[in-house]
Amino acid sequence: MNFTLILNVMKTKLSFTFLICALAGSLAIGQTSPNTVKIGYTDPEYILSMLPEYKQIESELKSHEKQLQTQLDGKLKEYQAKLKVYQEDLNTKSVADVIMQDKQKELITMQNNIKEFEENAMTSMQRKQAQLLDPVIQKVQNAIDSVAKENGYTYIFSTSAGSTAAIILYAKNKDEDITLLVLKKLGVTPPAETTTGTNTIIPPKTTTTTTNTNTNTTNTTNTTAPIKKK
Repeated sequence: MNFTLILNVMKTKLSFTFLICALAGSLAIGQTSPNTVKIGYTDPEYILSMLPEYKQIESELKSHEKQLQTQLDGKLKEYQAKLKVYQEDLNTKSVADVIMQDKQKELITMQNNIKEFEENAMTSMQRKQAQLLDPVIQKVQNAIDSVAKENGYTYIFSTSAGSTAAIILYAKNKDEDITLLVLKKLGVTPPAETTTGTNTIIPPKTTTTTTNTNTNTTNTTNTTAPIKKK
């Protein structure tokens, strides 16, 4: 079992989290006029990756994963060694039946313990992620909310490529990309010209455009060999 599987789906979960938060937050922003909305978009995943604390979070998660994997490897090594002895004794029939039965029960117990450890380790990784990421996600969301309100946006949508499908597939006016404004709000200076998702981010102009309207399964591979009963 590899706990890196959890890290691999992290971006997808973050995209969904940001999408829900962005939509919920933008509903609270007043419209510039009764029949006019101002729509903007940003890439939350890119913003998150640009934060200095993000690399530290990745490092802590990988360290926690390594500790769990080391413990699991130890349990598997011990199980496999005992299984090998059991199978040899079974083939040679050199051990009494009552002893073989005890060995079989021990192996079954070890299998159950390994399975329980895997489940607990997965839960531990998820809790660690939430502990480290939730405050940073909220920090980014607060910055998005502030930029949206300060610039009179009614809705802010996500272009994060890690989501099942980008919410903004095409944007004619790149001035509505608020990613750089959000990074500035967070005190982060990105490269002069940066590509996020399918769009190239260029510092937005002061003018904006308004739109008139009437309105993942992780499969777990079995890590323990089956016990051949006598």
